[in-house]
Amino acid sequence: MHSLLLVCSVLLSGYLPLGIRSHSDNHQLYNEESNVYHRKILKAKELYSNHSCSGYKCFIDTITRDLSPFSTGIDLQMVQSGYQRGVKYLVLNKRVYRQKDCLFPSRCEGVDYFLNSIRKTIPDTHFVVNFHDWPQINKHFQGKIPMFSFSKTDDYYDIMYPTWSFWKGGPALNLYPTGIGRWDQFYETLVKKSESMPWVKKIDAGFFIGSRTSSERDNLILLSRAQPDLVVAKYTKNQAWKSDKDTLNHPPADEVPLEDHCNYKYLFNFRGVAASFRLKFLFMCKSTVIHVGQEWKEFFYESLKPWYHYIPMDSSASQNDYRSILKFLKQEDSIAEEVANRGFTFIHDNLTLDDVKNYWKVLLKKYTNSDCPDVDFLGSESGLIRSISPKTKFFYMLEGVSCGAS
Repeated sequence: MHSLLLVCSVLLSGYLPLGIRSHSDNHQLYNEESNVYHRKILKAKELYSNHSCSGYKCFIDTITRDLSPFSTGIDLQMVQSGYQRGVKYLVLNKRVYRQKDCLFPSRCEGVDYFLNSIRKTIPDTHFVVNFHDWPQINKHFQGKIPMFSFSKTDDYYDIMYPTWSFWKGGPALNLYPTGIGRWDQFYETLVKKSESMPWVKKIDAGFFIGSRTSSERDNLILLSRAQPDLVVAKYTKNQAWKSDKDTLNHPPADEVPLEDHCNYKYLFNFRGVAASFRLKFLFMCKSTVIHVGQEWKEFFYESLKPWYHYIPMDSSASQNDYRSILKFLKQEDSIAEEVANRGFTFIHDNLTLDDVKNYWKVLLKKYTNSDCPDVDFLGSESGLIRSISPKTKFFYMLEGVSCGAS
């Protein structure tokens, strides 16, 4: 009787034991977070459902933004200011010339292929391409130098171009010692994989595997170790690996072929040194892409819409943040599948190899400003391009090299 009276008095007082109260609070917190996610996805659908674009035209705004700091003109002296930071290219009389010395031959060959394939359609021009993993022209420390880079943040003047890895190269892994290879070929491989691994067959968990190029990835790895049923996330070796300390005090995992990422419903993407090459491949799995960190980008990133084509997360996301979004996606399975399908369709339809070539065409035409002869751009400077003789030890003609010409 005494015990019964004690229980009654506890309940009447409104007190709940800690375990029960924390479960209730956690449930309420989850509902609040779930409602926030719902609202963001509904808002994105309102904004973007009726928005349409086709192919490379989806990305033209990126060119406009990147060239806006140079609206008063690009002259030869500005280009020459970047000579020490990249590889010189020259287009003259429908022929493309490139500086002989190239620190990363396969990267140069990747860009060579695209320039050669469009050489008959672009104006005489001169530009410098950065083949390093990081951009060069910081707005806070350098003047306006027109440097082409594959990736950047908003802190840089660099002009983004489609990375060499659409044709050749990419990250050199044990599974892909010379890089992943041509985008158009691997694209088809992943399409077939996504068809053989439809949504209902995928493992209902998150997935990430990669090296520890940034500590931003640590919280997801730690969550995986605590809740492996929620997310499978592991570190692999990279070139700097010396001990288990470099893989967050665990032995390094084996690499996993890209097509096997498609076995999971939720795929995480993190930046590397700069933007990660893997993002476009993840979309082709027809899984929900969770893109962590919005700072680093490639030319096509800003056309992908958060909460519509992918799920965005801050680079400072905690384990609880990852746990929350994964629980939401697992509970709202049809919503997660819709996001996955929209992301797949956008990349599948608008980022073909022909779209990459067309992006290069528009980029070089606008860079040279052939449409605005009254502005003192390279293309309108009589004789300046021709004053750079390609017949020197610094240049050789790309026409006819093994990467192909048309």
